[in-house]
Amino acid sequence: MTKKALTLGLLAAAAVLTASADGDSDSQNFPRLDHVFLIMMENHGYSQILNNPNAPFINQMAKSANLATNYFAVAHPSLTNYLEIVGGSNFGVQSDNYPDWHSTSCVPNLISKTPNTDNPASPNICPIWGSGTDATTPALDFTNETQGPPPEVNIDGIQSFPAAHTVGQTIADQLVAFGRSWKSYQESLPLGGANLVNFSDGFFTNLTNFGAIQPQLNPPLTQSDIVALYAAKHNPFVYFRSVQEGHDPRNSMNNVVGFDGANGLYADLGAGDVPNFSFIAPNQCNDQHGRGNAGPFCNFDPTDNGTQAGLNPALIYQGDVSVQHIVTAIKSSPAWQRGSNAIILVWDENDYSLAPNNNQVILIIDTNYGHGRVQSARRYTHFSLLKSIEAGFGLPCLNHACDASASLMSDLFSR
Repeated sequence: MTKKALTLGLLAAAAVLTASADGDSDSQNFPRLDHVFLIMMENHGYSQILNNPNAPFINQMAKSANLATNYFAVAHPSLTNYLEIVGGSNFGVQSDNYPDWHSTSCVPNLISKTPNTDNPASPNICPIWGSGTDATTPALDFTNETQGPPPEVNIDGIQSFPAAHTVGQTIADQLVAFGRSWKSYQESLPLGGANLVNFSDGFFTNLTNFGAIQPQLNPPLTQSDIVALYAAKHNPFVYFRSVQEGHDPRNSMNNVVGFDGANGLYADLGAGDVPNFSFIAPNQCNDQHGRGNAGPFCNFDPTDNGTQAGLNPALIYQGDVSVQHIVTAIKSSPAWQRGSNAIILVWDENDYSLAPNNNQVILIIDTNYGHGRVQSARRYTHFSLLKSIEAGFGLPCLNHACDASASLMSDLFSR
């Protein structure tokens, strides 16, 4: 397929999704954005981070910028929420499974209408493309990650999303179709890039041949020794066929880079040469996810009860410092001074949302044009966030971002 044919196809697909942002009066009044920096954090609920003394920078940012006090993640597990943020759908994926890299024989879950789940166990995820039906998001889930009672709470335990017609695209496809740019910045990505990489510590990956490392230790090193700092499940774009195959070089695996190196996050920020949309994922020690084999500072939270008392304080502090490092670098970049720009800090899900806990998470929006200190009690979800980013770039809404319940965040992005 030629670049021209692919671009025309994406434009045509975008045109039939739903009403264009330019045809929506609310979207027309939404502030136009030049750069969006979306920072993804992990697995903690609203009350676990807000007013947590081990997250001083994040809490100062919540006071000085704009805070959503009634914002909800959609479902579980992590990958599902990442897909919902960038594509407005779960695309039939309700697991954290690895990609079925470059497969041409499998059928995408949204086409087969068979969700990829933890229970029952499912194979690697077929590259997402085409159109079909996504998976239902129930208000209470008794079967997938947990077999309740108590159930796992999606959203607030009341709202649900029925399976709906879905187009296998993300905001990345939209941006390229409309002449804009994007990158997925992934900390601890190996130098060779993200292709075929399911996990990595920045050096060793699931592709490493430990048998070739001499002399051998006794017992020998194996893949289980790798601290999975980079995880494909936190890099949603690599699950899509358009990116895996990269027929358009502006929308390919080359868009996925690390934090360091000549084309990485900090080099781009230093040069002021950043894409319109930057998706920024710290590694699994720095995003507050934690790992079980990375030492005490990165250990998982000891008690999964949804309280601050159950947390690993070092993990929370490490994430806080990481956010400070990233935000400081963004605001020091020449790109931050040009045009209308926004930093978005959001958590993917409340990993402890067993009833009665719900899936409320923190969302903070900091702009270089607004007054700040807005606290919004309006009800928003990840679908609202996608719709708002699309409106800022003048793009059509995508999948569930077009739902009536997906309200634009006009108050949080206001001038």
